[in-house]
Amino acid sequence: MSLMNAKHYKIGQLAKQFDISVETLRYYESEGLLLPEMRSASGYRLYGQQALETLNFINHAKRVGFSLKEIKQLLEFNLNKSQHTCEDIKQYTAIKEQEIDKKIEDYLKMKSALNKLYRSCCGGKESAVYCSILQALAAEDIDSDIDSGLDTKSGVEEKSGE
Repeated sequence: MSLMNAKHYKIGQLAKQFDISVETLRYYESEGLLLPEMRSASGYRLYGQQALETLNFINHAKRVGFSLKEIKQLLEFNLNKSQHTCEDIKQYTAIKEQEIDKKIEDYLKMKSALNKLYRSCCGGKESAVYCSILQALAAEDIDSDIDSGLDTKSGVEEKSGE
């Protein structure tokens, strides 16, 4: 029988249904994201349909990049829909999209810097005593070089012909 048709189920059943750990569910509970509907006579947490819907919401929000703190806010929006506008939710989403754009930009800079490091190294069998990658990473001004995509001012020179 699917849990979607069950009236109440234990934390382990819920964890299995959503392929997450019991510890994760307990953490969600401690953070106020998920609440058991009741406890059994023997003290087990029992969850109802609302928990399934909440976990589904959390999973979808995580997949598009929201943090648990942000998901908590989204759950509040969802719980109190009549107190918020679509504009509120769209703006909240736009801010997250801008954060992700910034992360992508940062990752592209890191990738470019790594690529320049990689291309600067001969990759030969000789000792790493004069390894251009290690020298560049040890340079005092490496942070500014990473921010600019590791240009050649750090002493890292690209292989000729590439």
